[in-house]
Amino acid sequence: MSRAFGHHRTVTRRRGITIIGAAAAAALFFAPPAAVSRPDDAQEDRTAKEAPAVEAVFYNGTIYTMDLERPVVEALAVGGGRIVAAGGSADLLADCPPGAARIDLGGRAVIPGLTDAHAHFLGYAERSAWIDLGGARSLADAKIRVSDRDSGGRGGWILGRGWDQNDWPEPAYPGRAELDAVTGSSPAYLVRVCGHAAWVNTAALRLAGVDARTPDPPGGRIMRDAAGEATGILLDNAMDLVSRLIPPLSASEKRRLLIEAAGRCLAAGLVGVHEMGISPETVELYRGLRDERALPFRITAYLEGSDPGVERLLEAGPSSPESREKFSIVGVKFYADGSLGARSAALLSDYSDDPGNRGIMVADPETLYAHMRRSAARGFQTAVHAIGDAAVRAVLDVYERMAREGRSPDARHRIEHVQVVAPSDVPRFASLGVVPSMQFIHCTSDMAWAGARLGPVRETGAYAWRWLLDSFGRMPGGSDFPVEPIDPLLGIYAAVTRMSLDGEPSGGWHPRQRLTVYEAVKAFTVDAAWAAHREDIAGSLAPGKLADFVVLSEDIFLVDPAAIPRIEVLATVLGGEIVHRASAF
Repeated sequence: MSRAFGHHRTVTRRRGITIIGAAAAAALFFAPPAAVSRPDDAQEDRTAKEAPAVEAVFYNGTIYTMDLERPVVEALAVGGGRIVAAGGSADLLADCPPGAARIDLGGRAVIPGLTDAHAHFLGYAERSAWIDLGGARSLADAKIRVSDRDSGGRGGWILGRGWDQNDWPEPAYPGRAELDAVTGSSPAYLVRVCGHAAWVNTAALRLAGVDARTPDPPGGRIMRDAAGEATGILLDNAMDLVSRLIPPLSASEKRRLLIEAAGRCLAAGLVGVHEMGISPETVELYRGLRDERALPFRITAYLEGSDPGVERLLEAGPSSPESREKFSIVGVKFYADGSLGARSAALLSDYSDDPGNRGIMVADPETLYAHMRRSAARGFQTAVHAIGDAAVRAVLDVYERMAREGRSPDARHRIEHVQVVAPSDVPRFASLGVVPSMQFIHCTSDMAWAGARLGPVRETGAYAWRWLLDSFGRMPGGSDFPVEPIDPLLGIYAAVTRMSLDGEPSGGWHPRQRLTVYEAVKAFTVDAAWAAHREDIAGSLAPGKLADFVVLSEDIFLVDPAAIPRIEVLATVLGGEIVHRASAF
């Protein structure tokens, strides 16, 4: 525990009106409303027998525990990486042993540490050194960024990520000729913001041997001109034709980038991620960092189901749900379709703005069933990327088939994204026990053009959070970074408002699908933990659970939702240790 943080002094009891305010907040945002900010002797007695020694007391706060038995407390006692007790400041300080740290929260709001339930952490770390094309407002802007590059190179390659033709005045895919003009003879590989399309130049296509005679690979598409030549846009599995040629980073480079990226995540209030789709090599990288005690935060991993090298990891089985290690393997990730932005998400009927196109199923249902069944039989969760309504239905059909075979009713298998769902398929999530895993900020990124893709009737089932939450009862929240920013507060804002940061559209896009602030915070805490079978040790601030929490500059439950993106993370605590501290605190 860092003793440089906070003030180590005796507590000044908070004024009565402040405590009443905390209780009122509990009544408004948590149920039942009977909880008060005083210690529960019986609860403390239950945990005392096994509780480790208290190493620090964080006091004088408004601590939202997300624990329905005690929604709001003033103080937390921590030790051995866990919460030892939760209650009133005076009581916990009175029991604080000599030499333990006493850390004044200054009356600020505290929530459990946030977990991104769907991220690509290694991809984010690696691509931090690529050319950033996010926010490019035109093709010309994107070309200037490539031309002015001072990073993004590796082994002679030009690498970048983040372009989105939907943000350009002419929202058409770019071509290799435009890229050739600013890259010359160096091969270039620029990934679209969604990760399901790549813009490559002529040099890259030549290295890959892609020409008019190259067939589309299964689950992918080479965009072609009238003469059949590749335009320079590769969709989904066709991206591998070029990406497999890019020189890999060394293990030491990956370690450095991972540690730097974790620091940025911790500063945003993230204490961990569900890392989606990792290779055996990445598993060894994380295990090495863990064993050296160099892993900065919690990685809950889902293996890449299409990688043949994961077989030995499947044989070993998943990590124990009770594991408090910073790295654990719980599931296997699969892909059913592409992305809505690239028009490769699989739809039940044609794209409204691209007649004749219904997207791409990157894996046929029979193949998905075989691989998912194998993983589930070995005790793993399965998490399937499915964005379009046809892909969502196909994956639900696979889960229904598995359920008929008697698979575990509490497996908590997942569908990731669920950006478009047919209304008749909504209740199937609850009946099959399939978890809808959502990335709320996708909605506010896509809403400007999603209606054109889907049409006015079908878009009512797009990003249908309220339907799914009311039906299923839980909804883990994530961002899919590096597709979106890492900041979980932006995801909470999107879930609550369905508006851009500029406040558009007024009232929110299809506002009936909005969540409450409590539901949105719960998605990144309680529901994220539950979705990975970790609810017994994480997600809420109750005695015996991991001491992971975040100190905020403003009370997220009391501010106007429009102010949520401006809230600053003042401190992040991981296992009772302060791992991020802002200068304002």
